[in-house]
Amino acid sequence: MRILLATAGSRGDVAPYTGLGVRLQQAGHQVTIATHEGFGGLVRAAGLGFRALPVDPRAELASAGGQRLLQAGSGPRAVFELLRLGRAFMPALGDGLLRAAEQGTDLLLLSSTAAPLGQPVAEALGLPCLGVFLQPLAPSGEFPPVVAGPRSLGRLGNRLAGHAAQAALDRLFAPAVHQLRRRLGLPRHRRSPALRTLHGFSPTVLPRPADWHPDLTVTGYWWPAPTLDWQPPPQLTDFLQAGPPPVLVGFGSLVADAERLGATVGSALRAARVRAIVQTGWTGLQVTGGGAADDVLMMDELPHDWLFPQLAAVVHHAGAGTTAAGLRAGIPVVPVPAQLDAPFWSARLTALGVTPGPVPLRTLTAERLAAALRHAVREPGYRDRARAVADRIACEDGAAGVLRAVEQIG
Repeated sequence: MRILLATAGSRGDVAPYTGLGVRLQQAGHQVTIATHEGFGGLVRAAGLGFRALPVDPRAELASAGGQRLLQAGSGPRAVFELLRLGRAFMPALGDGLLRAAEQGTDLLLLSSTAAPLGQPVAEALGLPCLGVFLQPLAPSGEFPPVVAGPRSLGRLGNRLAGHAAQAALDRLFAPAVHQLRRRLGLPRHRRSPALRTLHGFSPTVLPRPADWHPDLTVTGYWWPAPTLDWQPPPQLTDFLQAGPPPVLVGFGSLVADAERLGATVGSALRAARVRAIVQTGWTGLQVTGGGAADDVLMMDELPHDWLFPQLAAVVHHAGAGTTAAGLRAGIPVVPVPAQLDAPFWSARLTALGVTPGPVPLRTLTAERLAAALRHAVREPGYRDRARAVADRIACEDGAAGVLRAVEQIG
């Protein structure tokens, strides 16, 4: 079966699907990932087909609209800023999905960012489709919407807020969906049928809500495909061998004030007296004001599955993918949530007992970050609980659930 897996967003919205694609390909399917041009190398390195989608997500996050979204964080204001940011490029994304699907496809697998536009494409081309989401977007009484912040509103409040968030996201895509349906000759006002959706996070981290529809399942994590020919640079192996396990500080796709963030991180590392690997990320982070030069190593992108097990702890922006990587490695975490679903995943990490608690970006200080790092590294309970979670996650096989669903269609 020719499978097209479509996703849009940052690296964390793409990498998990490379491992899922490899698993499906090993089962005899032909798998292609449609995503942004900047991730073509990541996809091809996994041995998968690639079709380019328009939009540069890094440029969008660095734009004035992207910075307004960062300032908004999560909650209603963030949803509003997401609406403003997304409406400009959604029509082009819909056109890109259509072009990708027209190149030969038997089944569409759609991420949450691709599903609203991918479903009309599937309808017009007569293709079956499944949702493969990394976040729990369907309303539930058991937790608030992932974009609304971590505070529960009670069962009724959570469900009402979930429906409100879902309506807001529908508004984000509505103009582009209507334009695409018109181009495809589909009825304008017909809603796409409910999408059977599999969720690529661990039930150990977030159990499947009892009030979800039966077509919504939780399979377990989908891990990025390993980079088989990757070798660590000598300066990295030398650094790891030169002292006690370091912490990693990395904010992934976050685009923030590099100078201010770098100064804060550097001062926190010095105060906490820890060795650190600092990833530049999309912010272009450069640490200043830290300790001795030989205690901090600046690096670009590194494979999480190789690096994380060698760390004392990780400081990250609490995106879904990095959250999963830290849990898989069984190491303590200091989340620095900034926007959208990051506060939600930070709350899950706190509930699991693997972190001293989040240090939100908007209130981040060197003193708060240093205190959290000291607790995470020096109190063994965090590592013990992290290892217990990692052991449970290791028994799960998220990709198998997707493979079963695909073969039921085929």
